[in-house]
Amino acid sequence: MAISYNILDLGKADYTETWEIQKELQAKRISGQIDDQLLLVEHPPVYTLGKNAPIEDLLIKDNDDISIIQTDRGGKITFHGPGQLVGYPIIDLNNYKRSISWYMRELEQLIINVLLDYNINSQRKKGLTGIWVKDKKIAALGVRISRWVTMHGFSLNINPDLSYYEGIVPCGITDFGVTSMAEILEKKCPKISDIKLKIIDYFSSQFSGGKN
Repeated sequence: MAISYNILDLGKADYTETWEIQKELQAKRISGQIDDQLLLVEHPPVYTLGKNAPIEDLLIKDNDDISIIQTDRGGKITFHGPGQLVGYPIIDLNNYKRSISWYMRELEQLIINVLLDYNINSQRKKGLTGIWVKDKKIAALGVRISRWVTMHGFSLNINPDLSYYEGIVPCGITDFGVTSMAEILEKKCPKISDIKLKIIDYFSSQFSGGKN
């Protein structure tokens, strides 16, 4: 069964406003008013805390340059900002698998596939979410699921200001670092618009076929 979905490219948009859009779309997807959705966006600098994020992982307390927001997603604290592409799938897992772990692995594979197109070999780390290049994290994941309809999602570091990560313990992990496509590729870093097209392409192949 083929599944229809809609791409919503928000460009650069406020985190809280985008969160409200997600909640509205999730409610409509649960009630069957709309098809699956994929939101793509860049946010102004913001630290977001997951439901289980210790406040101690926020290393700075006062900074006018960045917002701090408590969210309802899983995971701990992370950074969003310009140069980072964020994807928020609003999809009904009843049409795929009622499995959070399956869904998370699918999102991770999407990122792995995109990075491989740029000759970046990335991988998962056992017991951790997200995608890694050696011992540095390049993509983070955090989701919320209601009645098996998803919201929140993934973020891929393309060319963000990595110094913002110095203000937090990213995802609560102290043993490893953070990287970006720009850091790895140096002057060959692709445009965010090009990566959006690849995200859409891989998303289509992974999330438009429904149950096998």
